[in-house]
Amino acid sequence: MQQVNNFIVLNIREYLENDDGRLGEEKLLRFLSGFSSPLNLDVEHFLKHQAVTYLVLSQEDAELLGYFSITVKLLVVRAEPFSNTVKRKLARFSEIDKGEQTYNLAAYLIAQLGKNFNDRAKGRITGKELLEAAIRQIQSLQYQVGGMVAFVEAENNVKLPSFYENYGFKQFDTRQTTSKESGLHELVQLLRLV
Repeated sequence: MQQVNNFIVLNIREYLENDDGRLGEEKLLRFLSGFSSPLNLDVEHFLKHQAVTYLVLSQEDAELLGYFSITVKLLVVRAEPFSNTVKRKLARFSEIDKGEQTYNLAAYLIAQLGKNFNDRAKGRITGKELLEAAIRQIQSLQYQVGGMVAFVEAENNVKLPSFYENYGFKQFDTRQTTSKESGLHELVQLLRLV
């Protein structure tokens, strides 16, 4: 468990494996049922129906304020959008395909980042604070197992890519995806060195 500002970041496995009788899978599902994300139903669906890694709770009253999920994913990055300095850093821990001008590497994917918009949690954590908590967790993982790149895949709208760019992420590609909630849509892929 990691304490940050007025938040506690809890790996969901710590919650499920705890011997405390007040915890457990059934109680976790009830706890998660209070999470609301009306602006992005994919975020809410992911939390309630798929694997989740980290819960962000208020230190004050243990209210679920948000969550994020981190995984390691193989990534192909085009060299074109990056400065020579970033290219040199990428070259240190990736395989270079000189013909395609791409780097092949393993990177930390912030697979989901979601704020809770229910009445008790709304406005108690900012997107910046949630992203910083995810980056700190990646830095902790990096210290233990290595790696230098974090990336996100964001809906291709005006706000989200700009949000991540304000925190040092740089767009390197896009990809098409499909979900039950929103059908076919485009994701912007952005990365940052950590």
